[in-house]
Amino acid sequence: MRLSRFFLPLLKENPAEAQIVSHRLMLRTGMIRQEAAGIYAWLPLGLRVLKKIEKIVEEEMVRAGAIQLLMPTLQLADLWRESGRYEDYGQEMLRIKDRHEREMLYGPTNEEMVTEIFRGTVRSYKDLPLNLFHIQWKFRDEQRPRFGVMRGREFLMKDAYSFDVDEAAARKSYNRMFAAYLNLFSRMGLKAVPMRADTGPIGGDLSHEFIILADTGESAVFCHKDLVDMPAPGPDVDWDNLEGVFEARTSLYAATEEMHDEAAFAQVPADKQLSARGIEVGHIFYFGEKYSKPMKAVVNGPDGEITVHMGSYGVGVSRLLGAIIEASHDEAGIIWPESVAPFDVAIVNLRQGDEACDAACEKAYKALTAAGRDVLYHDTDERAGAKFAAMDLIGIPVQLIIGPKGLADGNVEIKHRATGERHTAAFDDVLNQLTKA
Repeated sequence: MRLSRFFLPLLKENPAEAQIVSHRLMLRTGMIRQEAAGIYAWLPLGLRVLKKIEKIVEEEMVRAGAIQLLMPTLQLADLWRESGRYEDYGQEMLRIKDRHEREMLYGPTNEEMVTEIFRGTVRSYKDLPLNLFHIQWKFRDEQRPRFGVMRGREFLMKDAYSFDVDEAAARKSYNRMFAAYLNLFSRMGLKAVPMRADTGPIGGDLSHEFIILADTGESAVFCHKDLVDMPAPGPDVDWDNLEGVFEARTSLYAATEEMHDEAAFAQVPADKQLSARGIEVGHIFYFGEKYSKPMKAVVNGPDGEITVHMGSYGVGVSRLLGAIIEASHDEAGIIWPESVAPFDVAIVNLRQGDEACDAACEKAYKALTAAGRDVLYHDTDERAGAKFAAMDLIGIPVQLIIGPKGLADGNVEIKHRATGERHTAAFDDVLNQLTKA
């Protein structure tokens, strides 16, 4: 993509309304634009990152055995009355009526709808276990939306729902999602710590939040330090035998503020105690028959009808974008992990209009694009300092810097955004290296 043809409305100053780093940087880099309180338009740069995050989430769900579908944003109020949650959910639910005066709602979550789909289509216990997921926009009418996409009213969410014949099988499904979450956050360059959490309005008696440690986190968290650097299980994990993965993490103390037990935390060695602020990026629940029983979600078993056991598993896809920025930035701007960066490489032309510079940049642009790299070519006539500042601000991992002085010797410069490291090398060697990466 040539910057001269891209829509990238950068801001020179920090917006006054933005209180935290991710909100400031998302507005400054032209990733989002507020359209109403807690509701944002996703501009091209932000959408590119959002799509890459979404793809990773989707791939890890499929790897763990979940099956993708797509449910509508609008739901019938009667479904929520069946489960008993319609009145209980409170004012966060946006309730509406269609032209026929049918009561509907803009879905804040999908436990009821997926249960209705299940009970109308699945008949036999032989069809279980089953895990269905989708990635969809949701709406919760937050009383005080703030911090940009970290606590907005409209947000993109991945929610998955498991169906099993009994509690033992349901806990195996829970463990699969537990491991899948560790993998997907790791792929995004995040260290997510699973912590015992309150079940809230979803319900149930087993729940974990996945927390990114950050000074700007909304809530206090407490955990054993060893959990922070514990590696993800990886794609080759035995998906049918995950008790060890679960036990290795849950045997060490980790709790959100709501579930914190000071006496239990005191048993952790003093040098291993970690008290910090955290950002929730995922939440998983096992809630048994909470929805299946009142909504009569049953299957035929060998000895009669079985009420299925369920769990639900949420990831804030749009929230993740803000969390990554909170965890990875410096004074110059965003430092994107390579897996979710909006572009892989930025080409910076230090003297637009110079015949040799223009020709070298065009050669690099065509070669990198042909190799399948996402490239942003800064081809405007801005001064060099402004170009460097813009590329650092939006956080592209690799900058290929081409200027007349270096080209005279056949050289170009490479800058790595994460470390700030810069080195000079032969143009053709750099091009070969980047096209093979």
